[in-house]
Amino acid sequence: MLNIRDFVDLDAFQKIQDRFSDATGVAAIAVGADGKYITEPSNFTDFCMKYTRGCPEGERRCIKCDTECTGTYYCHAGLMDFSIDLMIGDEKVGAIIGGQVLPAPPDEEKFRAIARELGINEDSYIDALRKVPVRSEKTIHAAAEVLGTVMNMLVNFKYLQTSNGNQMEVFKNELGSITGNIESAKGLMSDLHNTSTMEHILSINANIEAAKAGKAGVGFAVVAREIGELSKQSGSVYDEIERLVDEIQTSVDKIIRSGK
Repeated sequence: MLNIRDFVDLDAFQKIQDRFSDATGVAAIAVGADGKYITEPSNFTDFCMKYTRGCPEGERRCIKCDTECTGTYYCHAGLMDFSIDLMIGDEKVGAIIGGQVLPAPPDEEKFRAIARELGINEDSYIDALRKVPVRSEKTIHAAAEVLGTVMNMLVNFKYLQTSNGNQMEVFKNELGSITGNIESAKGLMSDLHNTSTMEHILSINANIEAAKAGKAGVGFAVVAREIGELSKQSGSVYDEIERLVDEIQTSVDKIIRSGK
């Protein structure tokens, strides 16, 4: 499971969230896939946090809304909230949740009834209610959509940036291994060339000795010729292998230079 904390700059995330809340008056906070907060709350209201969530029944109802509701919706206390998933491909890595705004001027008697249900002091609850921002429903929907889009773009960009960075690190390590193997191969090519040269020298010496031996050296001469042919064939094969190794080295060098 992807952990958003591993690749997102949470300070940048917080700044965007804060500026969004300052501009719109809409509260916001981010959570990871585990449901734990990854940012500090922006523009949270006393109405929600101190009073509604400050009592056991209000907290229970708020948690139910948080876990079951998505998109833009009315919470149990009559405010508009939202929950926008943060996605990388098909995987949910977190969410932006918030709202805590009124879509229209409130019916205070309705909220007094809610206060009585929750066991909250009515006058204190109404005082806090009067400080809740009022935004049109259309504005609330648009604000939630914009914030969700921006945050999803940021999350995906940071994920790709980190992922590609890790891939490049592995790639560089593998290139180092390949380069080392090429150098080893070149050393082996040199050894094989030396062996081929020795075979050729051995063939020449064998031919000389066969000539000195006359008829008695006919069989020896045949062996000498075979060694000579073998050395020629070996030499051409080794030349071709070395040429291919050099081509690989050239390609690797180009890749390394392009990555700098």
